Amino acid sequence: MPFIGLGLHVLVALFFAVHAIRNRQEMYWLIVLFSFPILGSIVYFVAVYLPASRLERGARQALSAAVQTIDPGRALREARSAHAYAPTAQTQMRLAEALLEAGEADEATSQYEACLKGPFAADPEIRLGAARAAFAGERWDVALEHLAFIRRTEPAFRAETISLLWARTLASAGRRAEARNEFEEALARFGSFEVRVEFAVWAIISGEMDLAARLQADIDATMQRWNRHTRQLNRPLVQRLQAAYEVARKAR
Repeated sequence: MPFIGLGLHVLVALFFAVHAIRNRQEMYWLIVLFSFPILGSIVYFVAVYLPASRLERGARQALSAAVQTIDPGRALREARSAHAYAPTAQTQMRLAEALLEAGEADEATSQYEACLKGPFAADPEIRLGAARAAFAGERWDVALEHLAFIRRTEPAFRAETISLLWARTLASAGRRAEARNEFEEALARFGSFEVRVEFAVWAIISGEMDLAARLQADIDATMQRWNRHTRQLNRPLVQRLQAAYEVARKAR
């Protein structure tokens, strides 16, 4: 029995090692994982895997959606109040994020840009927020500049998120061939449900219905294995895909 337990710990460490390599984490994580199979795996899960997982992001989104339904302006009001009371870099970041979530893309962009003028100019999370705000405000070149900075300075940071936003920004900017290449690379590298949906949405909008059909087959096969919680977690993506089909149908 002890050997079975040891083997399981090694398998878990191996799983996280593959994750570290695929997401271009620092190589010292491999040393940590295999030198301390149990403790190393726990540390990697908490420090790297969980923050990047859709599970945590989904939980945050679900909580945010619940609060937004009950009191739509609460998060933004609290962020404005906190920044007015203590105008620090941290409260400004919070305000920028709240503005973006509230659909105030232009003001969010201004707040993010102000954050980037201080000591947090190289912070990848702020850069990503600035890129998202620029994307929401249809400032494609600005969004790409921020994303390029992250890729250049922190290539392991939120790699899938960066890749998808990069592809969607290229598509919105009319750079179709580059967008397709980025989607294909994201699919080959990550192969997640989100990547398949976003690639399928792009294919539908671009009129590449054969590609959309192939991606849809994979999406359907994945959804057949879902439980109720997983369906709820991924509902926004499914609705986004359905909306793309509806737009394409009306355009015929």
